[in-house]
Amino acid sequence: MTASAAAIDTHAPAERRPFGPGTRTWEETGLITFSLTAGSAFLLQTMEPTISAVVDAHSTFRTDPIGRAVRSLSAVMMWTYGGEESLGETDRLRKMHATLNTTDAEGVRHTALSSGPWAWVLHTGTFAFSENAEYFSKRPLTVAEKEDYYREALQLMRNFSVPPKELPATYADFEKFFADQVENHLEATQTSKDYLKVIRTIAPPAPLPRVLRPVWRAATDPFGRMQYFVTVGTTPESARKKLGLTWSESDERKLRTLGWFLARLVPLLPERVRYFPIAYEARRLERDKARLRKVIDVRPL
Repeated sequence: MTASAAAIDTHAPAERRPFGPGTRTWEETGLITFSLTAGSAFLLQTMEPTISAVVDAHSTFRTDPIGRAVRSLSAVMMWTYGGEESLGETDRLRKMHATLNTTDAEGVRHTALSSGPWAWVLHTGTFAFSENAEYFSKRPLTVAEKEDYYREALQLMRNFSVPPKELPATYADFEKFFADQVENHLEATQTSKDYLKVIRTIAPPAPLPRVLRPVWRAATDPFGRMQYFVTVGTTPESARKKLGLTWSESDERKLRTLGWFLARLVPLLPERVRYFPIAYEARRLERDKARLRKVIDVRPL
């Protein structure tokens, strides 16, 4: 018997609304370190049977891994920093996924917008956000901070029209639900195994001349190895075991060391470098609006 998400009522945000300054989502999702734990989120998604089947049939992650990653990252930045357009972005993604259905070899029909799988995509993002703070921030989130952040995660899921029945009421409930899903529902699918191969060796863009491909491999190999290493390290142990992945105490120390340095290096970078472009421009725009508001408020009347 597997646990189910606890249905929520008053805990759920009352309406769909964009994110803005002052939220942890706004302050941290746009950081360049966000992409480090996005790998484990997608890996956990591809271990969910329905998501795996749909991704296997429709995704370009094997043939165009860079393009697929850039498009996914752009979507995350839009639904976080797009203001009123962020809700249009979530609607666009729902409309796009409405047609992404398939039937597997056993004749089972898989629908991308089935409530459980649709919610699981966002649940893995909640997990990845917490893991990012665990490894790549100066300190992990406290219990209270996790609960506060989870309120924002519920808002995001409301923006994506996730049914309330799929939403655990609190972060503590979410942790139990998530662990149960990983242990009892996820599988070592071929899609997840292919994904691990793809991120370890980053395929060159199709237009790149063959003569330049050795240069590409030499330039991207360190990044591919790091992304693979971080993805494996931030994936739950239960999922690693299903996939036959090993993770030693030495590996954990190396990941902690990498995280320690990045947590202290990234804050020293200029904001334009520290944040992805959409996030940076949105943050700058909000500061400009605040300055304009200040001037308007002190104008002579």
